Amino acid sequence: MFERRLYFHVDWLLLGAVYLLCAIGVVMIYSASGGARLYLTQLAAIALGTVALLVCLGIDYRSLADRSHLLYGFLVLLLVYVLIFGVVRGGGRRWIALPLFNLQPSEFMKIGLALVLARLFGDSRNRTPNARDLAIGGALTALPLLLIARQPDLGTAATLVPVLLAVAFVAGMRLKVAGILLAVAVVAAPIVWTVGLQDYQKGRVLTFVNPSRDPLGAGYQQIQARITVGAGGLWGKGFMKGTQGQQGFLPVAHNDFIFSVLAEEHGFIGVLAVLGLYAFVVLRTIETARLARDRLGTFLVVGALASFTFQVFYNVSMSAGLAPVKGLTLPLMSYGGSSVIASLAGIGLVLNVRMRRFTN
Repeated sequence: MFERRLYFHVDWLLLGAVYLLCAIGVVMIYSASGGARLYLTQLAAIALGTVALLVCLGIDYRSLADRSHLLYGFLVLLLVYVLIFGVVRGGGRRWIALPLFNLQPSEFMKIGLALVLARLFGDSRNRTPNARDLAIGGALTALPLLLIARQPDLGTAATLVPVLLAVAFVAGMRLKVAGILLAVAVVAAPIVWTVGLQDYQKGRVLTFVNPSRDPLGAGYQQIQARITVGAGGLWGKGFMKGTQGQQGFLPVAHNDFIFSVLAEEHGFIGVLAVLGLYAFVVLRTIETARLARDRLGTFLVVGALASFTFQVFYNVSMSAGLAPVKGLTLPLMSYGGSSVIASLAGIGLVLNVRMRRFTN
């Protein structure tokens, strides 16, 4: 558990940047929802996320990794439960109804996968992952990925892939193996397109290439996102003075497109400030991975960082109309209880590794 002397090794700068992003998110949710009470729900989620952060910070990450198979198995069972008894919303079955809020287990699977893969590759006696290590890692990733894709939620499912690739690469996976995996992905792409994607998912990809093919349907969000971002100019229109988010032209502005609302109201300067905060969090986390006292700590930080970075990059690209629209939140800022709690828990693991680099 938490030792008092470790208090002095907490990365307060990283923690401050994280909570500043959370605060900006609450303000933007208030604005995007027209002052509705959604921001109170977000504050409650941040409070619960802080508890999760403290738990992930207080218990030695090596002890957490030793029990990672239990957490992983529990999360897989929750994903199976969701497919049978989950709450249906927006055409997807992704949530478990709890008394106070709906839980989305797929958000927490990113943490469970990072822990179990860090242990797998950290315990390996090989200097570079062999075929057995990669096969086991691939199977551990494929199982929850397929379960999440069945919900269907391809966006969240895709966030698991960077976790495996990043941990395996840092563990020493040879570039030759990476090249083979890339070739397999290219060959499999037509099959996935024909068999794996539903019609509405194909429509999103085709609309991304040419939004004007369905401007009032599948291309509507992408067109409105581009308009919203471009409308902000250099300084923006001002807090709660945006037209796209305030007047409902941009759907789910408080969730998937919170970054677009930020760009409209606070302009290029506001965008730079927020991207600067995210860049600081990413670079500080990379430094933590470099400073980790053991391979396990390095792999755990890299795994947690991979899904976080991928999600930030994709959401920002999507909000600017540069990527197909998927239901991927912007970590720490978008409205969504499970997303916020899981993101803060992941930050807790990063702080855990950095704090304990001086312990025996």
